[in-house]
Amino acid sequence: MTEDPFVAHRSLLFTVAYEMLGSAADAEDVLQDSWLRWADVDRAQVRDPRAYLVRTVTRQALNRLRTRSRSREDYVGEWLPEPLLTSPDVAEDIEFAENVSIAMLTVLETLGPTERAVFVLHEVFEMPYGEIAEAVGKTATAVRQIARRAREHVAARRPRMQVSRSEQQVVVERFLSALRTGRLQELLDVMAPDVVLIADGGGFAAAAPTPVHGAEPVARLLARPGRTVSVVWLNGAPAGRVEIDGRLSAVSLVVEDGKVTRIHAVANPQKLTRLTEPTELAR
Repeated sequence: MTEDPFVAHRSLLFTVAYEMLGSAADAEDVLQDSWLRWADVDRAQVRDPRAYLVRTVTRQALNRLRTRSRSREDYVGEWLPEPLLTSPDVAEDIEFAENVSIAMLTVLETLGPTERAVFVLHEVFEMPYGEIAEAVGKTATAVRQIARRAREHVAARRPRMQVSRSEQQVVVERFLSALRTGRLQELLDVMAPDVVLIADGGGFAAAAPTPVHGAEPVARLLARPGRTVSVVWLNGAPAGRVEIDGRLSAVSLVVEDGKVTRIHAVANPQKLTRLTEPTELAR
């Protein structure tokens, strides 16, 4: 019996939805809605099931993005994407790993819904403009213009992560070791002077309400012993799983020139449900 196309492409479809929404929970809801629509389709009329399913997921994700933007205004503190436990294998596709990183997903949050969909489908999943146009309800010419604007917007904001996987891992491990000891100087030594810490507690966990700038303030905030710290792979990159007084957080880092330049710390327990089993991402 031939495998159902939805099942065969599920990892891809989840990744498309997750890239567009930055939330695994929302992505799963989009897949559920898309599956219900797929179940009612006359399969004999679908020439390219993969393209059809990606279009369906994109439309559902766009609908959710547009409605979600209103509720985001009520979110307590900074909002960060939901981290996913992944296999180290994701990092072997360097471009893909960068595009699913917490840092990139944070940048994508600054795009409008249509711009985000166009950028994700073209830059991450290499879909042709004609197919994207069908998915977002625009002409191919309009999609080209949207793609250009989105690329410029992202290029101006994305971290310049020109480091090898091994260098990234060494610096991350140094930072996590300093976090484990809670020693101020060790933290200062591994961070860039202009490091930025962004923490997401969502009102459910203690977190800095606004970004913290500068190595000294960040180090003083983090210099606290008694943490249990381990290295995990989140969104295709080495990162940290941190527990203190029974509270869990996930720490994702941007490394440039041998120093940590940006720290994304997610402590909102509603966003930490995907840290036990690896999520399969695909394109």
